[in-house]
Amino acid sequence: MAAIRFQIYILAFCAGLVIQSSCCNGHSGLQKKRAALFVFGDSLYDAGNNNYINTTTDFQASWFPYGETFFRYPTGRFSDGRTIPDFIAEYAKLPFIPVYLQPGLNDYTYGVNFASGGAGALVETYQGSVMDLKTQVSQFKKVEKQLRQKLGDAEAYTLVSEAVYIINIGNNDYVSPLATNTSHEEYVGWVIGNVTSWIEDIYQKGGRKFALSSLAPFASMPLMRTTQPAGSTTGPSRKEVAALVKLHNRVLAKVLLKLKKELQGFKYSKLNLYNYLKERINHPLKYGFKEGKMACCGSGAYRGIYSCGGKRSVTEYLLCDNATEFVFFDCAHPTERVNKQLSKLWWSNNLKELFEV
Repeated sequence: MAAIRFQIYILAFCAGLVIQSSCCNGHSGLQKKRAALFVFGDSLYDAGNNNYINTTTDFQASWFPYGETFFRYPTGRFSDGRTIPDFIAEYAKLPFIPVYLQPGLNDYTYGVNFASGGAGALVETYQGSVMDLKTQVSQFKKVEKQLRQKLGDAEAYTLVSEAVYIINIGNNDYVSPLATNTSHEEYVGWVIGNVTSWIEDIYQKGGRKFALSSLAPFASMPLMRTTQPAGSTTGPSRKEVAALVKLHNRVLAKVLLKLKKELQGFKYSKLNLYNYLKERINHPLKYGFKEGKMACCGSGAYRGIYSCGGKRSVTEYLLCDNATEFVFFDCAHPTERVNKQLSKLWWSNNLKELFEV
């Protein structure tokens, strides 16, 4: 089965490149004014930035069977298909948002994706292997400067102020060995502090509309059911990760309410990723899935070993016949079908309002 799929990938690769390239770089009839989308975060949102950095395969997904469901070839997304920002862009009538490191990219009209698989809010999280949040902010500032040079200050400010800034970050910080070095309250404070700084930095440049999600229930993912996180033998236990994530989500909710009072014009929409995903893990049949705890692709119990595609330290892996029946594609990332369900919920709740210009 895997060999047959690989042959299909090769046949589809060139056609897929043309499709994605036209979506990313062309205007393709999108003449009506649209709010741009700037994407930040980790592997849940990375659309291929890590393809272009000097890192290890632990932080990449540029091989079969990643991408098999929609693109028919691997794009660098850590899923079988599209991610949440891909669906949000579609609902907002935007093309696929190009990754910042895409060679030759010079059109930022519809936004840019800065997300990097493995990234954390803290610089120290997988330092040297990923683009952390501080780096992503620096990249955004370069884009904002280029927009001013290209469009002029007034038009660039309009684009930046009407744009939506979406982020998912923090889970990697809480599976890092760093999380065991201090109290939960202090460590979560550092992470939330950097997320707050991200908001304030973009706000200072004119950004006003932010889309954030609570952290996913990482302790309930296949990766954490039987092993420590990839590359870690000294990180926090599953119980500690669960406690850190819950605390993070509580503190983030309070900080967003505080910022809404303090920052004039600040608007935000928050996805309850923790609850929505945990519901599907615990009650898959209710949402149209057959399997909530085991991954489609991987090895070991629950396919919780990070071996999907055989390009990491463990080369053996199993691949399910139909990813749409699973909540997780690999041991830590949802399938495209889950991403679509969550995106629809978020869009219909109040995210759509942020894109109205």
